[in-house]
Amino acid sequence: MMPNHDPSTFSVAGARVVVAGAARSGIAAAELLARRGARVTLTETRESIESLPRLREAGVAVELGGHRPETLARAELVVLSPGVSPRLPAMDAVRRRGTPVISEVELAARWLRGPIVAVTGTKGKSTTTLLTGRMFDADGRHALVGGNIGTALSSQVEDSAPDVVHVVEVSSFQLELTHTFHPRIAVLLNLAPDHIDRHGSFEEYAAAKARIFANQTADDTMVINADDPLVLELARRGRARPLRFAVTSPMTDGVLLAGGSIVRRSPDGDRPLLPLSAVQVPGRHLLSDVLAASAAASAAGVSPAAIERAVRGFGGCEHALEPAGEVAGVRFVNDSKATNVLAARAAIESCERGVVVIMGGRFKGGNLAELVPALAARARAVVAIGEARTRIRTELGATVDVTEASTLRAAVRAAFALASGGGTVLLAPACASLDMFRDYAERGRVFKEEVVRLAQDTAAS
Repeated sequence: MMPNHDPSTFSVAGARVVVAGAARSGIAAAELLARRGARVTLTETRESIESLPRLREAGVAVELGGHRPETLARAELVVLSPGVSPRLPAMDAVRRRGTPVISEVELAARWLRGPIVAVTGTKGKSTTTLLTGRMFDADGRHALVGGNIGTALSSQVEDSAPDVVHVVEVSSFQLELTHTFHPRIAVLLNLAPDHIDRHGSFEEYAAAKARIFANQTADDTMVINADDPLVLELARRGRARPLRFAVTSPMTDGVLLAGGSIVRRSPDGDRPLLPLSAVQVPGRHLLSDVLAASAAASAAGVSPAAIERAVRGFGGCEHALEPAGEVAGVRFVNDSKATNVLAARAAIESCERGVVVIMGGRFKGGNLAELVPALAARARAVVAIGEARTRIRTELGATVDVTEASTLRAAVRAAFALASGGGTVLLAPACASLDMFRDYAERGRVFKEEVVRLAQDTAAS
């Protein structure tokens, strides 16, 4: 794969740049801009941040307590962290003045010297991104994994080189403010309503996702899920070569299951990529992620032997159908990353009958009724938490018994009692975590800690 563009054509030397949002991506962007000679101000709604001394040492001015209009008015460029909405009134004023507003991913990508493999979708992004990076590494190619997962892309710019592949997880928040972002390989896993509270409508959410294809050419590749009609519809607007993958849909060309293997099918026949026996991740929806990663790696010329080496021993991501322990015969499974209805449904469908689902948080949109078939077939009960607990009881109570809990600790103990007799407790929130936790990762860690505490208390009693 060739690099995306000439990074020397973009300069911020001497420019007044405002970075809005002091989370991981915003801090990385501010430090990168300062190193590149910009006069940087980082604005944040919180009154205090731990990284203040580090930012000041880097030469970044920091304004806490809000995004001040007068500061934004002086900016020649505004960079938004993913958590800062471009629909804020202050950002409307910036755009009316003609000041460019871009995302942190867009900023970083302008300076990358190596090619980009970008992964997006409503669910499965992290699993696919991590596994794709492992496949490049197994093939002896230097891959940096980052973006919406782990390391901010701005933190990787200094390590970029023409032979470094950047495997980047990108969210709709990051994509909606891209203008030149150009993946050589773009992966769209699936599409379902999510983040409607931020985007305003499913159409706007889908349009943000579609930006992953916007700057691709006929020399690039788009890896698309043939099992998802919405993905196929969105990809029709792209100019890149399509490479389809599917778990169930029959195909004459693409990456699919055949004869106990994952194969790449073409008019010349089937080329085995890896045996299904090598796949360790649980759940049929995670198998789809393995196919997507295999397709992306294969499109980049990664050998089947390397693809198989990467998959063997890969048990998935933390907080994605992660085994969280067993107490008195009850299994606990942590899928805190299931922050939308589609992901929660897939998690429930991966369980046997009798599962008790802990669900709730800050509702992002979508239709909870889509969970009804899976809950009716498999769930013994639901324990609802967070801001959405009343909505969950109202919309799902006719299908399954719903118990409310005020804390995650109370939810774990209530679910344990309901699942007694060899059942499973599944954390699949279908909601964001921000009403109770810093992010989905903190929610997942607290869930696992509560399982450990429950095991200790059960053993003591």
